[in-house]
Parts: sequence; structure tokens; C-alpha cells
Amino acid sequence: MKIFMKFYFSTFLILACFHLGSCQSSTSIAEEEQDKEVITPDTDEAAFYYGADLSYVNEMEDCGAVYKNDRGITQDPFKIFSNAGTNLVRVRLWHNPTWTNYSNYEDVKKTISRAKELGMNVLLDFHYSDSWTDPEKQKIPAAWEIQMNNKVALGKLLYDYTYETLNNLAAEELLPEMVQVGNETNPMILQGDELVWPIDWDRNAYLINQGIKAVRDVSTVQDAKIEIMLHIAQPENGLWWFKEATASGITDYDWIGLSYYPIWSEYTLDNVETPLKSLIDTYKKKLMIVETAYPFSLNNNDAANNILDANALINGYAATQQGQLDYLNKLKEVVVKAGGSGVVYWEPAWVSTNCKTQWGRGSHWDNATLFDNNNKATLGMQFYNGSK
Repeated sequence: MKIFMKFYFSTFLILACFHLGSCQSSTSIAEEEQDKEVITPDTDEAAFYYGADLSYVNEMEDCGAVYKNDRGITQDPFKIFSNAGTNLVRVRLWHNPTWTNYSNYEDVKKTISRAKELGMNVLLDFHYSDSWTDPEKQKIPAAWEIQMNNKVALGKLLYDYTYETLNNLAAEELLPEMVQVGNETNPMILQGDELVWPIDWDRNAYLINQGIKAVRDVSTVQDAKIEIMLHIAQPENGLWWFKEATASGITDYDWIGLSYYPIWSEYTLDNVETPLKSLIDTYKKKLMIVETAYPFSLNNNDAANNILDANALINGYAATQQGQLDYLNKLKEVVVKAGGSGVVYWEPAWVSTNCKTQWGRGSHWDNATLFDNNNKATLGMQFYNGSK
């Protein structure tokens, strides 16, 4: 089995829509009104980041999904996460995704605005592609293909795009607190349909450093703190990647970001602390798990097959809501013990809808969200407030 199976299912047009329930009781309405306090954004650095990747939410809301908090009250999903204790929202950005109306600049602006209105910090994830990037694909944007073999020209395109995107967000007071320069960049970035190995570090380091420079330059011009993250899938790959990146001159970043899904990793919850601590101690950077998930059920709620099936289960952590919460609490404990500073849940709101994807109708993640099959928040949502 290939390590990163989840990404074969990633290119979906999932749509969703949030509706305020018209038949709430007067008690529910009163409770809802209590949740409408004005939030003052907190831009101070958190001691620990409890994150959620909410990139799909706008899309899903347009398709009819309804989200309910732990009391069963229909509510804005961003509000549900904010009230639960989420302090970081991650959002992906594609260059020119002509195949979808989502994860483009306008959609990302909407997500950032919703997060900031509720006081949550933002991690903006540049994929540097018109679609998904991951360890099995780093497809260059179509508009840049002509320069793929011209390192300097391509670096300028990457720099200008990163700078202009962030500068435009700053003009609308939507500057993110953190930026990922690439998504799961285990291979060399900005490639063709077929990945080239081994990594050409002269090219790769030049391009990544151009993205880093753009972020630093915007930070200076805007007099704003923007932290930079480099993101690798699975801790074992982080060990060799950051060693080679450092030797090639990639050093000016703040965060090591890792995807960690036990089903696709060589490390278990019992020993994953070892590579995490090694990375922190070796490179003197902050570390965050920016993608993880765990099933609360093995039931399939729609025609789209579940990606996290029985093979994703860990001994001692059942496919139940309590098992999901226990997994998240244990992972946080491990990350903290290693010296890390955050955990982000990947697509906790990708619930089942009637929307059709390329492979089926519904969600391939419906058993691993933080909402049950009735779209009520699972016990796993309590991870954000430290509940056991």
C-alpha cells in the first residue's frame, strides 16, 4: 500500500451549506444569542496551537451541510470551533484552480475573514499548484509551466505570487499569522506530471528560499509578524528532508510542520516522540503536527468509501467518539513532551452531503470528522478544551 492513499481521493468538489434551524426551541435560540458576543482577535502567540483545517467549509456550506454544536444546536461551524477552543485555522490556497470555485484567492479570503472575526489565528498553506500537492505530486501551476526549467525565472514567479498574495491580504486586514511555503514538499516543488527523483537541491532550495524571502519581505513592509513553516508528510521523512534542506541552505524558517497519520507512518503513538524531539533539538525550530485525524466510526455514511478504515485503528483506541478524543489527547501529550507546540486536525468538517465527487457521492472522510453522522459535534471536539 502506498503511504499517502488519502491524497488519491483529495481532488473533490465537495460543497456544503450552513442553515440556521428554523424550528429551534426558544431555549435554543436564547443559547444561540449568548454565543454572539463580540470577539477581539488575539494575535499573541499561543503557548499551544489547537488547530483545525477548515478549507472545505465554504464549499460544503454551498451544498447544504448543517453543523450542530455539542448541544445539538445548528450553528456556524467556525463558531463551533471557536467556542470549543480552537485558536488556529489552517486554509489551503491553489494558484488558479479552474476546475473548482474553491481554494482560490477569493475563497481563502472568506475563510480567513471568518476565522479572524472569531479571534482565531490563521495558517495559510500555499500549495503552489492549481490543485493538490503532496508526496506523490507537486504539479507546477499551468501558467508557470513555460519557465519550469528556468530556475531564476520560476523563482521570480514564485516570489511575486507569494508577495502579491500576502500584500493583497494585508490591504484587507487579512494577513495570516503563519504561512506554509509549500504543502507536503517531500519531493522537489514545481514539477511536471511525473515526479523527478532524487531532489535537485540547487533548484529546490532556490525556489523555497524565494518563497521564504517573499514572506519575510511582506512582513517587513507591513511591519507584521508572519511566521514561516515548511511542511513534510510523516515524521520519518522529516528526518532526512530537513537534514538535506539545511545542507542546501534552507534555514530561515520558524516552524517544522508535519503530517502524522499512524496508518501511513513508520512511527506509532508509542515512539513518535523520538523523531519529533530529534527534529526540534537538531534544528532549534518550533514544531507542529499540521495534519492528523482519527475515525470515530467505521460506518460509511454515503457512497464515497472511507479513506480511514479499520487499518487506521490503533490498539487501545477504538473507532468511537471516545477513541477519537483519546487519540487526539494522547498525540497532544506526545507533542508537548517532545517540545512541540501544536496539533491541527485535517478537515474535521468534511461531512457527508449529496454532492458528487469524481469517485462517489458524499465524503471520503465522514467517519473521521469531528461531527457525527447527524452532523453533531463528536466528543473529539472536546480536544480543543483539553477534556478527557
